[in-house]
Amino acid sequence: MSIASAIDALRPLFGNRLATSEALLEQHGTNESHFALALPDAVVFPESTQEVSDLMRICNQHCCPVVAFGTGTSLEGHHLPVQGGISLDMSRMNRVLRINAEDMDVVIQPGLTREELNVDLRATGLYFPVDPGANASLGGMAATRASGTTAVKFGTMKDNVLALEVVLADGRVIRTGSRARKSSAGYDLTRLMVGSEGTLGIITELTLRLQGQPEAVSAATCRFPSIEDAVNCVITTIQTGIPMARIELVDEMMVRGFNLYMKKDLPEAPHLFVEFQGSAAGVAEQSANFGAIAEDFGGSGFTWAEKPEDRNELWRMRHGGHYANNALQPGKKTLATDVCVPISQLAEAVTTAQRRSRELDITCTIVGHVGDGNFHCGCRVDPANAEEVARITRFAGELADMALRLGGTVTGEHGIGLGKMKYMGKEHSPDTLDAMRAIKAALDPNNILNPGKILPPPHPDGDANAAQ
Repeated sequence: MSIASAIDALRPLFGNRLATSEALLEQHGTNESHFALALPDAVVFPESTQEVSDLMRICNQHCCPVVAFGTGTSLEGHHLPVQGGISLDMSRMNRVLRINAEDMDVVIQPGLTREELNVDLRATGLYFPVDPGANASLGGMAATRASGTTAVKFGTMKDNVLALEVVLADGRVIRTGSRARKSSAGYDLTRLMVGSEGTLGIITELTLRLQGQPEAVSAATCRFPSIEDAVNCVITTIQTGIPMARIELVDEMMVRGFNLYMKKDLPEAPHLFVEFQGSAAGVAEQSANFGAIAEDFGGSGFTWAEKPEDRNELWRMRHGGHYANNALQPGKKTLATDVCVPISQLAEAVTTAQRRSRELDITCTIVGHVGDGNFHCGCRVDPANAEEVARITRFAGELADMALRLGGTVTGEHGIGLGKMKYMGKEHSPDTLDAMRAIKAALDPNNILNPGKILPPPHPDGDANAAQ
């Protein structure tokens, strides 16, 4: 049994939807971040749950790795087939199956992107709020437990996925959850699959919670004398209870990237990007209350975006942060890392990250969904420069250690993938990791589902030693 024998067995089922061309293999083996090229042996385009089930059954029999592929926009190498095998491209399973407007939910296939879904929902007055920077596939967003700028109000994917259809490693099809808004019926397998990064099953259908379009929306940017002032403004705003829809931090280096990449002329100072939603009166009150708090921390230069096109342009700029990074040092790659800490520890975490990046002479941007304590560092790196790689790796490790020391986590939304496996033994005890490995072994005994991701192999001297 081998990868080659699995491909031979799959050819009669998929015909020209099983491809081995060099261009397609490379497309599915590249990534948005700094990880090396990792080519699959074949790319398969399924069009139904039954086809995914048939494929998994055959690949399990032949011990052939299978890695799901959505749009390839994840930042920790989740979709890279590091052990070869099949890249399972879900882009042809991209239909809206049923809109339940009265219950404010929708049933979709995993290859549909978030922007495509919201176009389909326009006539209903509903929308799906989770918005990572990229126009990611919704199956990929669930698999990586994605979030985005609206998480402070609507939560992450784990809060917005009601039910799933999942194909297991041996081809069995299971359904988790239901359209009911709560349940006490057994283990929460939906939450187990959301964030499992394709290591426990292949998502083939999702039921998602929707939100109503708000009556009024207002957004603004404002700048601050220092990143500490901006973060303290965020902390006070959240503790005051102002119902923010979005509250995003960008540091002065990120502003420089925006100006270069998007031809903006923002002052190179820390900024907050904010948005308020609700009734017209509620939005006006929220805006005024936030403005007063911002002024207490030196906030100035308020620019309001009242028109939809102006708001869209504001959030298009923020969502383009990863690509704006590229303008700072063209020719290099970006090592993107994120952590999440309790809101009371946010000022220490962000200011420490900025100070250490400067001490280590790293070109680093800081952006964050800081309303929930989550921020990102984008470090420009030349993978061929061993000394620079070592400095940035050291910085990322220090950032992870600091987050844990402050009571947080080594990743708030990027996930583990390849890049953060080395920190798993620091965040989780050996017994916790063993429990995770037991779940993986029970659902995927041949280790064919996205092998080499999330869980580091057991260390002979214990996981805590492996993390050192």
